[in-house]
Amino acid sequence: MTNDPSWDEIFTSQPANGAAQPAAEPLTRRQLREAEGRERDRPEQEPVAGGGGKPPKRKRGDGGEFRGIPKRKRRLGWLWALLTLIVLAGGAAFAAWTLFEPQVREALGWQLPIDYEGSGNGEAVSIVIADGDIGSDIANTLHDAGVTMTSQAFYDLLVAEEPTFMPGTYTLQKEMSARAALTALQDPANHVVSSALIIEGTTLPTALENLAEGTGIPLEEFQAASTDLASFGLPAEAPSLEGYLFPATYEFQPDQTAHDILQRLVNETFTRLDAAGVAVADRHRVLTMAGLIQKEGGPATDFPKVARVFQNRLEIGMNLQSDATVSYGTGNGSIFTEDEERADASNPYNTYANPGLPVGPISAPGDAAVQAALNPVDGPWLFFVLVNGETGETVFSTSAAEHEAAVKVWQQWVRDNPDWDTGG
Repeated sequence: MTNDPSWDEIFTSQPANGAAQPAAEPLTRRQLREAEGRERDRPEQEPVAGGGGKPPKRKRGDGGEFRGIPKRKRRLGWLWALLTLIVLAGGAAFAAWTLFEPQVREALGWQLPIDYEGSGNGEAVSIVIADGDIGSDIANTLHDAGVTMTSQAFYDLLVAEEPTFMPGTYTLQKEMSARAALTALQDPANHVVSSALIIEGTTLPTALENLAEGTGIPLEEFQAASTDLASFGLPAEAPSLEGYLFPATYEFQPDQTAHDILQRLVNETFTRLDAAGVAVADRHRVLTMAGLIQKEGGPATDFPKVARVFQNRLEIGMNLQSDATVSYGTGNGSIFTEDEERADASNPYNTYANPGLPVGPISAPGDAAVQAALNPVDGPWLFFVLVNGETGETVFSTSAAEHEAAVKVWQQWVRDNPDWDTGG
């Protein structure tokens, strides 16, 4: 048994001040259960000095719209939300700028520069204007090479002034104004070219040396390229490129290879032969005769008579007996030959020991020699000989006796001029 008062006693006891209170009506069972529940749920009070108690501590999450979420996490949530909005807004702005930049600039009155100022930053660059390039092609070439800021700036200038350009390679600078670039393109000093001169009568080894010197391409590359005969479209009977490199002055672009350059000279030869009315099947024969005339003929005015001498000999079955052909075959380069050299039939260029024309040209003939081969002047001559090395004077004869007399004149001239260059 305990001494605790019952619920009946609690609700029927007198108050502490002794005043009589009316008796309360008894509680129902339901009311008692609800009262017990409230009592259990009532927070305990801690004792404090001076009596009484303090309110219970408020538990995290009791009340407030963020019930159950720590305050630190609530702050991070706001931050992530803000960052997400910033990223989304930035992406939208970037997309709008990318899609509508011209319209946005126009609406806001923004203008970006389209042209550099000045004559460049000092960094050299090569650009190529190809044959047939139009203004927009050139403008794009300059922009792509970093010469101009935009192609539009240079193109607008071309439309306004309508200049003309020479095809070729030019040295300019990067970051030039359109005006400076146009001025540079019209200055011949900026036109980068390499050149070579092949003179009439030049032989293949010398022609290759001239080309190497004029272009800066190693001689070995020209020598190697010259052996690929099938790639040049030569007649099947041609033993080499000899005679097929047309003699003239040429300019070449820096990006051309040794083969490209040789092909250009060969093509020029074919162009000249076509213009002269030479059939493709006759190219080798005509060049062989023209190369012989070029080497033996002296002054060009004598070419038609030299052609007649050779033609007359061929027609009667007489050997051509050219010292120049023998010398070419031996490779000694002299206009004088020895008895044993003239007797050597194994030399395919030896026209003393072998009938007819040599197997191929012995030099690069020019237009005059080609025309002489096609159109020999009428005449009965069977012989000719140089009698003056300085002037090129040549004597033409119809008989062996006349020829022997002229030979003696020539021999005396040689004795009188021992320092004369006899090189071929």
